[in-house]
Amino acid sequence: MVPAPAFAAAARTLLASTLSNVPYLPPTETAQFIACWTKELFVPRNGYLVAPGQTEQYLYFAYRGTLRIIYPTQDEEICVGFVHSGDMVCSFPSFAMGKPSEYAIQALQPSELIAIARTEFQACLDNSPALSQLWRHELEKALVGRMEHEIDLLLPEPAQRLERLRKRSPHIFQTIPKKYLASYLRMTPETLSRLK
Repeated sequence: MVPAPAFAAAARTLLASTLSNVPYLPPTETAQFIACWTKELFVPRNGYLVAPGQTEQYLYFAYRGTLRIIYPTQDEEICVGFVHSGDMVCSFPSFAMGKPSEYAIQALQPSELIAIARTEFQACLDNSPALSQLWRHELEKALVGRMEHEIDLLLPEPAQRLERLRKRSPHIFQTIPKKYLASYLRMTPETLSRLK
């Protein structure tokens, strides 16, 4: 039997601590939910958590590290989001629809994650109205974030895009390399450097 990575228990503790801030989630349901996060992963720098064409079977919780969500095209990899410690992530279209992913999730730093299988996650939601409410709330936050980013991309001036991102997510500038921020904001790294 392969021993669990050294970070697994600490990752579950962080997830439990995060969920303890949800006032309507009973502690017993939180404990049952945490127990379902049985997969542990270490993704090396530049390694892939999810590759295009892979059907997403897990929801991940990032314990340590930073990752980027990318949409690869023939000419470039378009950065569509970032994942930090304490975030949940998956290739959501694939996770929700059971189809091969068009996106990739790549580690920008060595990253440690725990995961819950899609089937286990769905069973948890089916058995807990509180978890279902939490998931709905998380999806609403993600949708609002997506819409804000869409607005960013529609603004003609790069300086406006950068300023909106600074106001919304100032922490991102501490951990994400400029070339990926530039891709996320749909501008060249040179333009971003000039604006910063």
